[in-house]
Amino acid sequence: MSQLVRTSTVPVLRDEEAVAVAAELAADFAVDAARRDAGRVLPAAELDRLSASGLLAITVPATLGGAEVSVPTVAEVFRLISAADPNIGQIPHSHFVYVNQLRQQGSPEQQSRLFAEVLRGRRFGNAQAEAGSRHARDFLTTLHPDGDGRWLLRGRKFYATGALLADWIPVVAHLDVDGPLHVAWVARDAPGVEVIDDWDGLGQRTTASGSVVLSDVSVRDDWITPYSATFEGPQTYGAFAQLLHAAIDAGIARAAVGEAALFVRTRSRPHPDAGVERAADDPLIVHAFGEIELAVRAAEALLEVAARTVEAANANLTTHTAAAASLAVAAARAATTHAALEASNRLFEVAGTRSAAAGLGLDRHWRNARTHTLHDAAAWKVHHLGRWAVNGTTPPRHGQL
Repeated sequence: MSQLVRTSTVPVLRDEEAVAVAAELAADFAVDAARRDAGRVLPAAELDRLSASGLLAITVPATLGGAEVSVPTVAEVFRLISAADPNIGQIPHSHFVYVNQLRQQGSPEQQSRLFAEVLRGRRFGNAQAEAGSRHARDFLTTLHPDGDGRWLLRGRKFYATGALLADWIPVVAHLDVDGPLHVAWVARDAPGVEVIDDWDGLGQRTTASGSVVLSDVSVRDDWITPYSATFEGPQTYGAFAQLLHAAIDAGIARAAVGEAALFVRTRSRPHPDAGVERAADDPLIVHAFGEIELAVRAAEALLEVAARTVEAANANLTTHTAAAASLAVAAARAATTHAALEASNRLFEVAGTRSAAAGLGLDRHWRNARTHTLHDAAAWKVHHLGRWAVNGTTPPRHGQL
């Protein structure tokens, strides 16, 4: 748990300010990213800086004291931070998703109470995914009745990114056995809440995406918000969440290109047949960089288009605009998946044998890309794009599109 004391409000950052602050922090976060990965050093101090900067409060509604920046700004903040260290990019992903959930489903009293926490720099984690259920949208965790207006929360979650370093943990659970899904907002240090640092992924090693065990955690009605209701009509909830995942992958891709280029300029040797003095002038290496840059630029462009499409849908939410947002994000998610894997894999092709030295840590880009892109299958994004292209079928309403 972070030791930062957060009693006063954080800065309220407008769009341009948020991007500038993200760029400044990213430059610092990049310095020790390889060291943190090698030693699995959790970025607690970096998360505290992120909180204190005001960046985690940029989507709080203006009516409640926040800046309520645009969706493209949020995506760019995530891309910048993730290019420096995608672990630090992924940890607050759920924070932003559940700020959005609170905006859509929280009562005025709940919004006032919890957004005040965000404006003091406090962080939301998540406890959503479960290992023992049939699929990713099947949940066993349940809120059991415990008298008038009270419930007991029981269950076990995994891949709970952000929970270990959070102040509040939003937990997706059934309201009573087989009841509709709701979100229970529980304090990180509440009795019955155990966060286990058991994440051992090959990549994204410092996200602390471990398990959360909930043993008869007492929850009152006024700390519960609807979840299933989010998807009953047109919504951009899923598109927004997936957009941020795409921004993380775009950041990984850009970082891989940048580190590969630096290595080629400063440490690689040209192939003897190239007839040049520098590896950076080797025509095959230059051509390969062109192919990689093309994939990354295409992904970044689709990310921008998707962010603008979600923003437009939020301004005029209909079945049509919500579907357009989901499809635009699906395209961005598929493209950034390809770009991140392509750039982080071909890094070694262009940089040569020396780049494979373990002590350099260049392999972390591929490990991070391979791990994070598994979060939601890109093939299903392409499938839904195909259904729309062939038959005009709109995508389903759920949190993965």
